[in-house]
Amino acid sequence: MPSRSSRPRRGAAVAASLALLAAPLVATAAPASAAEPRVSNPFAGATQYVNDFWSANVEAAADRAGGDLGSRMRAIAEEPTAVWMDRISAIEGNADGPGLRHHLDAAVEQKQPGVPMVFNLVIYDLPGRDCYALASNGELKPNATDMARYKTEYIDVIADILDDPAYEDLRVVATIEPDSLPNLITNISTPDCQASAPYYREGVTYALDALHDVGNVYSYIDAAHAGWLGWPSNAGPAAKLFKEVVLSTEAGYASVTGFVTNTANSTPLHEPFLEDVQLGSTPVRSASFYEWNADFDEADWTAHLYDLLVAEGFPTSIGMLVDTSRNGWGGEDRPTAVSTSTNLNTYVDESRVDKRIHRGAWCNPAGAGIGERPQASPAGFPESHLHAYVWVKPPGESDGASSDIPNDQGKRFDRMCDPTFVSPKLANQLTGALPDAPLAGQWFESQFRMLVENAYPAIEADGSSGPADTTPPSVPTGLTAGTTTTTSASVSWTASSDDRGVTGYTVLVDGTAVGTTATTSFTVTGLDAGTSYAVTVRARDAAGNVSAASAPLTVTTDEDGGPGGDDQAPSAPTGLRVSGVTASTVALAWNASTDDTGVTGYRVFRDGAQVAQVTTTSFTDTGLAAGTAHVYAVRAVDAAGNVSATSGTVTGTTAPGGGTPGACTVAYTASSWNTGFTGSLRITNDSAAALQGWTLTFAFANGQTITQGWSAQYAQSGSTVTVTPAAWNTTLGAGASVEVGFNGSHTGTNTEPTSFTLNGATCTVA
Repeated sequence: MPSRSSRPRRGAAVAASLALLAAPLVATAAPASAAEPRVSNPFAGATQYVNDFWSANVEAAADRAGGDLGSRMRAIAEEPTAVWMDRISAIEGNADGPGLRHHLDAAVEQKQPGVPMVFNLVIYDLPGRDCYALASNGELKPNATDMARYKTEYIDVIADILDDPAYEDLRVVATIEPDSLPNLITNISTPDCQASAPYYREGVTYALDALHDVGNVYSYIDAAHAGWLGWPSNAGPAAKLFKEVVLSTEAGYASVTGFVTNTANSTPLHEPFLEDVQLGSTPVRSASFYEWNADFDEADWTAHLYDLLVAEGFPTSIGMLVDTSRNGWGGEDRPTAVSTSTNLNTYVDESRVDKRIHRGAWCNPAGAGIGERPQASPAGFPESHLHAYVWVKPPGESDGASSDIPNDQGKRFDRMCDPTFVSPKLANQLTGALPDAPLAGQWFESQFRMLVENAYPAIEADGSSGPADTTPPSVPTGLTAGTTTTTSASVSWTASSDDRGVTGYTVLVDGTAVGTTATTSFTVTGLDAGTSYAVTVRARDAAGNVSAASAPLTVTTDEDGGPGGDDQAPSAPTGLRVSGVTASTVALAWNASTDDTGVTGYRVFRDGAQVAQVTTTSFTDTGLAAGTAHVYAVRAVDAAGNVSATSGTVTGTTAPGGGTPGACTVAYTASSWNTGFTGSLRITNDSAAALQGWTLTFAFANGQTITQGWSAQYAQSGSTVTVTPAAWNTTLGAGASVEVGFNGSHTGTNTEPTSFTLNGATCTVA
């Protein structure tokens, strides 16, 4: 890659650049003063550019709506939104809007003397852009020729314009290539993403260097959202990939100011009624909607990502941006309290504010609303290190066409944008997309209307964000100890009060949150025998305001009555798998747990409720309805009553209509080198019924070990490998296939597996 210093600067503008700019360059004089020095958070103390082109669309929509809705639309017409450079012609200006210089000149005019101005810009034209979602494919293909065009006709031209002294007093905040690097973590097994991968790395590196050279550009790399990268198996590799790309730039860590999440997505900023705790003995994160992803919202994801990045070596000064343009989820369907259901999935579905049918439903989702207004240094989530809430995706701009619309922009018809499509990626459910949507990026007025109607905080006609609730509930009082055992203690307290109503309580043990409840009592589990603990409680309301902690209550668990004073829990069971199904049964098996004095049994849970306690490492659940899916988990118990942590979950689906499981086919290929290899699996459901959740098992013959996987979750115990779905492919439709893969190591011999079972059924090996 050529040195960044070799890129022609504004004093000797590139001929190709000038040819692309039909409009004359703005004449400028030497600046009266030097540009300001760089700051750690460009949004602090600054105003943000209001895109007059977007505002005109909003005003026109308000005129057509009229009444209260029109007034509410007009109330946000002056909110700042980002300017998207989604193809080369956007730099000059095209049918979709004016060019970059128009917006920059307008930003200079809007800038108030002595007040910094942020100009939000989206860099979005990589070769092979968005390799997994057809709706936002771009004009450049993943090849060397188009990579050269990306550099000289796109990045260099943008950088030269930004480098004009007329704009040196602006703080240009650049969102770098949405949906690019995250695809290299979760979708690298697909041919399109494999073809795009080297160009994503090279292009992002080039863009970061070119923009850093300008001096007043602050780059934030796109980091997907909680429902995409939140799983540890995705989050850790993503942080490492971000590090690799950033360190490949000439400026290294200095080339980035931070990361931006939730771009053009609707994952909520905060789920006020859900925490990563247990419902009974089952983790809430194991519910179908979250699929063991502990990052329920963007507050979780940004805090998680920050910690991972700093651990990888990024400076602690990096900050996070969250796109809140359509993640409010207000309206009449928004819950106002924690569910009282004891069924895990019902509890989650009734408690979550995100009302999508599936977290993978990304295209023009029905029911979404505008979220928090753009603001700098928002309070409430200190672990997230937030620089700002921003509207990267202007509300009212389409994610993709709901039908095939011919165009010259490279944008294709993605069935995820089709409201009539039953998607295998969404557990065989309709996409939930709005109808009559235009091409991605074009004005979609019915969507804008919905977003305003469902905004949370609500938009008022006077421009306010609804009646602000900043008052926390009163501090819980009257903590009283109840029943204790060797491993648990129950506590109760007097209800708190709040001007809008208390929605729940968080219970803390020795200062660490251990659970939430909507009632005024809670049983703390997993404690050590004969040990004293300080228990405190905090109250919260629907706005997320949290009270101060109560006065501590000391509780002491009972002395251990087990043999030899045993207070050590067994290890969590591993390798839980479906070993067979019929129309009314699901057979399970798992690997034995270990314990210092011996395991006496296992508790089996179906859909969060205990259904059996057995002494062996297998169980058959009977009396089930045909064609139904159930989530299973197991915990081990020893003679002293110590209970292990919960195993991973597995979904078992009974056969339809009294039959037996249908056939399946697996094609396995491997590419080996030295002591490493890449394995690929194509799994086909040859039966006549969709599998609502699936588990593939196979065994290696030569002690091979999986080191990293994609498009699925991988667990290995000895030679046995268990493969379960990723977030987007939990359902395998009848006749449908899914491709997954992994990297592994071997000791010189790498014999391919010869037998595979899918949900307990033996598959044909292709």
